[in-house]
Amino acid sequence: MNNKFLPISRADMEERGWDELDFIVVTADAYVDHHSFGTAIISRVLEKEGYKVGIIAQPNWKSTEDFMKLGKPRLGFLVNAGNMDSMVNHYSVSKRARDKDLYSPGGKMGYRPDRATIVYCNKIREAYKHVPIVIGGIEASLRRFAHYDYWSDRVRNSILIDSGADLLIYGMGEKPIVNVANALNDGFDPKYISFIDGTCYLADSLDEVYGDYVLLPSMEEVSTDKRKYAEAFKIQYDEQDPYRGKMLVQQHGVKYLVQNRPEKPLNREELDAVYALPYAKTYHPIYESMGGIPAINEVKFSIVNNRGCFGSCSFCAITFHQGRKNASSTTWSKILSSK
Repeated sequence: MNNKFLPISRADMEERGWDELDFIVVTADAYVDHHSFGTAIISRVLEKEGYKVGIIAQPNWKSTEDFMKLGKPRLGFLVNAGNMDSMVNHYSVSKRARDKDLYSPGGKMGYRPDRATIVYCNKIREAYKHVPIVIGGIEASLRRFAHYDYWSDRVRNSILIDSGADLLIYGMGEKPIVNVANALNDGFDPKYISFIDGTCYLADSLDEVYGDYVLLPSMEEVSTDKRKYAEAFKIQYDEQDPYRGKMLVQQHGVKYLVQNRPEKPLNREELDAVYALPYAKTYHPIYESMGGIPAINEVKFSIVNNRGCFGSCSFCAITFHQGRKNASSTTWSKILSSK
């Protein structure tokens, strides 16, 4: 490995002598190869495991052309909406359209669609009908169950239903993505990849769910009864613990959304290894003439010291996404020990 950017064009693939990619990451953010960006972390982790990875950043979602520019991946597409939920990226709490997108070239709006994860998956299905699709990132992670959608003022399906993806990775994805990648590489059909912690999948019946699980109030119940919605959320909250959390199941019509147990957090050595990967530490040069990517400015020289938070503040997504277990890096340990 080196700190060169991952392929974003056929020319880049040819330069590396690659005829095809194992995975293509489709993201609603511009391509920034920095450890503060989920796309960069997941891509570098897979690269370290020996997989060939390419990036399609902010594709034109009005046709399939951009989704096909790197060809059909050998193992699958990995889709995320970027470092922010795409609706939060687009609209203020008063539902006013924002005028800046710090994760896009020059800070300009218009490079991503609303509900980007769903839109991108639909376009990939249009281009390649049977290719495996795995969704992740904060938009997918926080919408993994039936959820209240502020923008439409209604309860929506799990994003796994609406996107048509095969698998959803929730929370911190380094371990699950490697396990999913290895399963696909071993020839598993995506519908049989139902055994990996930190993932969600769809089952046709409860007979397909193996192991002890907690049955949540159904999509129909939580969308029509506020008490059932609150009950479902409390169960989700209580079972978020990575050590004692149980498998959760929620019926969506004729399908069952199954959330496997949370993945264990990375230990200190694993966390250090993730952040020691050869990131270029900046945005791709193609954005230079477009004004760069403003989001890099406040994190360019950052050092990650920990993940997770025990606070569980009602206004914050960290607990539900990263978990309450606090994992720290060696850097943070050295800072504490020096005081």
